[in-house]
Amino acid sequence: MRATKSVIRDKANGEDIRTGLSEEAIRLAFLDNLFYLQGRTLELASVGDKFMALAYTVRDRMLHRLVSTVRTYQQTDARTVCYLSAEYLPGPHLDHNLLHLGILDTTRKALATLGVDLDALVEHEEEPGLGNGGLGRLAACFMDSLATLAIPAIGYGIRYEFGIFNQVLRDGWQHEATDTWLRYGNPWEVRRPHIAFDVGIGGRTEAYTDETGAVRRRWLPQEIYRGVANDTPVLGHGVHNVNTLRLWSAEAAEGFDFQAFNQGDYAGAVVRKVRSETISKVLYPNDEPESGKRLRLLQQFFFVTCSLQDMLRILGNNGRPVTDFPDKFAVQLNDTHPAIAVAELMRLLVDERRVDWDEAWDVTRRTFAYTNHTLLPEALETWPVELFAHVLPRHLEIILEINRRFLDEVRARFPGDEDRVRRMSLVDESGGRRVRMANLACVGSHAVNGVAELHTRLLGETVLRDFHDLWPQKFRNKTNGVTPRRFLVLANPELAALLTRTLGSGWERDLERLRALERHAGDPEFQREWRAMKRARKTALAGFVRRRLGFTLDPDSLFDVIAKRIHEYKRQHLKLLHVVTLYNRLKRDPRAAITPRTFVFGGKAAPGYATAKLIVKLATAVGDTLRRDPDVAGRLQLVFLPNYSVKLAQWVYPAADLSEQISTAGKEASGTGNMKFALNGALTVGTLDGANVEIRDEVGAENFFLFGLNAEDVARTWSEGYEPRAFYEVDAELREAVDTIASGAFTPEDPTLFHAITHHLLWHDTYRLMADYRPYVDCQDEIDRRWADTEDWTRMSILNVARMAKFSSDRTIAEYAADIWKAGAVDVKL
Repeated sequence: MRATKSVIRDKANGEDIRTGLSEEAIRLAFLDNLFYLQGRTLELASVGDKFMALAYTVRDRMLHRLVSTVRTYQQTDARTVCYLSAEYLPGPHLDHNLLHLGILDTTRKALATLGVDLDALVEHEEEPGLGNGGLGRLAACFMDSLATLAIPAIGYGIRYEFGIFNQVLRDGWQHEATDTWLRYGNPWEVRRPHIAFDVGIGGRTEAYTDETGAVRRRWLPQEIYRGVANDTPVLGHGVHNVNTLRLWSAEAAEGFDFQAFNQGDYAGAVVRKVRSETISKVLYPNDEPESGKRLRLLQQFFFVTCSLQDMLRILGNNGRPVTDFPDKFAVQLNDTHPAIAVAELMRLLVDERRVDWDEAWDVTRRTFAYTNHTLLPEALETWPVELFAHVLPRHLEIILEINRRFLDEVRARFPGDEDRVRRMSLVDESGGRRVRMANLACVGSHAVNGVAELHTRLLGETVLRDFHDLWPQKFRNKTNGVTPRRFLVLANPELAALLTRTLGSGWERDLERLRALERHAGDPEFQREWRAMKRARKTALAGFVRRRLGFTLDPDSLFDVIAKRIHEYKRQHLKLLHVVTLYNRLKRDPRAAITPRTFVFGGKAAPGYATAKLIVKLATAVGDTLRRDPDVAGRLQLVFLPNYSVKLAQWVYPAADLSEQISTAGKEASGTGNMKFALNGALTVGTLDGANVEIRDEVGAENFFLFGLNAEDVARTWSEGYEPRAFYEVDAELREAVDTIASGAFTPEDPTLFHAITHHLLWHDTYRLMADYRPYVDCQDEIDRRWADTEDWTRMSILNVARMAKFSSDRTIAEYAADIWKAGAVDVKL
């Protein structure tokens, strides 16, 4: 009887229930996992039990493909892209993996026969908060596209036990709560305890003579930790390829001191375990105190050395010498966080593998490529030399030797230009010696890229100008992109269905096919379908807001959205000046002709960034006032969506009518939210900043609402002088808006609360809001006029989607693969 039950459980109409894709195979596998892994019957199972059972059902099918992929990659010894990133924001896995397996609808039907709602299980999933914003989301998009394009790849990072904080609003103020994303376990990962590496910290270095008589240096660390691999399969769409996201967790080399325990020192018995696990405990510790700086440097070195040692392990398993490293691996540094990899690979080659310095340097430079993500000089990471000497003494020696040789090259190329030598040095000698990680990345990489055409040009003209002068051939542009699978197919099922009805299947992997929408842009029937799709997503967001916050939104109003990390250069407070201006117009004349708008804000402020937190408070205070004031009822509404995340973004992007991309020109590297909004049919109001420039070029200037200073204009305000108060004096509406905020109208209980914001705008205005205010408000008035012409607005919305092919991460990755990585596709068969 037992054997018969096993046979029934293992097969469904001839399919193995662990790998089968039929409705019956999925149903039986779900029940099997619910019973044998969760220990529950369907009647007694909680939503969490059902989610875990379904996740394991999906993972079985992923691992089937992963095993085939690994076997194929080993057989072909394919060149592998290794993406080093301190952040990944993959978003929830369940629906994404179902989509990529091609069984989303099949699974929905299978569960429905059991009375289980798939959407409830998708909503239940904890989102891995392994990133802070755009950097981590970009890395996740790239991993999706690498697998979809069948390019062998490993994403390396840290398995943070606690991710980006959860944002909680209390009385309009942001408070941070711990992100305990692992509290119910993570069914998607596979722990690999046999893939583990030692990580040295601190100690000293010494000279010694090896067996050949050569004098060498070696590192004698004070402490040794262990990094253990945790693998998450990353499926490609429309292929059998499954790449790996390998995240490292920290452990003590010896986790329990039995002797201390026996002597009654119970806390001391586990002190090494606690200290070591701190390394992978939390994403971005507060680095204001010295201990926080040390921990952050430790985190960066920890995941870099584990990753490089892992690559050397793979190389050895393939029987190849270490000098073949750059032929086997193309390693991309995602910003400066992993830049210590340059020194660490040199240490591993010179100290551990005894490769000659010059040969090791050639291997290193041919291995690495560096992506810069910022034009803000203060965001280019540096570390005090004293801290480096304490934490990574051998690496400091290596960096100083790299620097000595490099500066000799600079002097030979630019004789007598010691100012240039000082600027390009890997060590900043002014006002406290600091190691410049961006400089190290530039020197140690064969390619340096920006992430938008404007960004790349400005890199070569500003923060990395000296390096561009020395090596112009190193610099190239790779404009960012986003995956349409998550941010259109999953986020906007109504639009995805309309596109498939109109264009047929396959556009999900080839956004160039969206251009065929252009011929439908003026068709009245297609426009009606388009507006029905958009209203459905606005209604869905309104329902979400009502359930979560208790507010009622009008889906017939213009949904005006600004959702991104809160920062002064992103200028959420410029948007608030516009909102206050409209509010003042209605207070002066309640019958004024103002388009009904729903302003949607979302984004987190860094915990230590006081001004950003004050902007959050201002937004919530303005929203509270609009809700209470009968003069604006049904005309203006503002809602701040707390704890903005990938999951929340999937509600927001499809619902937006207007996408606010209003950063100060020359400050945003690229932006990817602008792409996600436009891909879902929102029109963009923005400056010529980041990828906005290219979006406007692609969709057409007539389908983009442009305002404000450009990057050159902003630069001139710094060189020629700038008086923000002059704009206040001559513009009555600007003066009224600033005065309304300063008066305490939105916080009568604390009238001076926002004085810090208004004082800075009047006397400093670092990000040039005052100069851009009038062009911005005039542009918004033009938006009102265009919105009133429903057919014209719909046409522009359709054309925005039709012309977004350039902004697929598939295109970005294809360019990286061809131009920088020299990596090709490898077809995997089951």
